[in-house]
Parts: sequence; C-alpha cells; structure tokens
Amino acid sequence: MSESYERERQNNARLDELGAKVSALRGVTIDIYNDARNHDVIDSTSDTFSSMGTQLKGSAGRLGRMAASGNKVAILKLSGILIGIFIVLYYMLKLIF
Repeated sequence: MSESYERERQNNARLDELGAKVSALRGVTIDIYNDARNHDVIDSTSDTFSSMGTQLKGSAGRLGRMAASGNKVAILKLSGILIGIFIVLYYMLKLIF
C-alpha cells in the first residue's frame, strides 16, 4: 500500500512539473506572438510615415511654386498657414512640457 502511495506522489510531482513546463511554454509562445504583432505595427507605422513624408514633400513643392508665381494673396495664405502651424506646435509643446 505504501509503495502505491509513493508512486502516486511521484506521479503527482511529475504532473506538477509538466504543468509548470507547459505554462512556461505558453508564456514564451504568447511573448513571441506579441513581439511579432509589435513588429507588424512598427512596419505599418514606418510605411505610414514614409507615405506622409512623400505627401509633405509634394505639398511643399506646390506651395513653393505658388509662392514663386508672385501671387500676393497666395503668399499671404502661405504665410498664414506657416504662422498657424508654428503657433499650434508651440502651444502643444507647452502643454506637454
């Protein structure tokens, strides 16, 4: 009777060890999944910023051509936009810091 009790205790101990290993493996698998998902987010963000940079360059080129044309109303609009952007950025940075 004591021999069967000892074997049952050993089986329970090994089962607990196996459960701990499975939990550790599950944790590693979840970490790998989260890391892969984070890389996808980073790649997507990089593509978005690249696209935004291209659009910003195009807009800057169009604004430059508009200003070079000598149209006084267009130059005033451009100046107003630049001053507005500067003021917005200034107050946003002031709120953050």
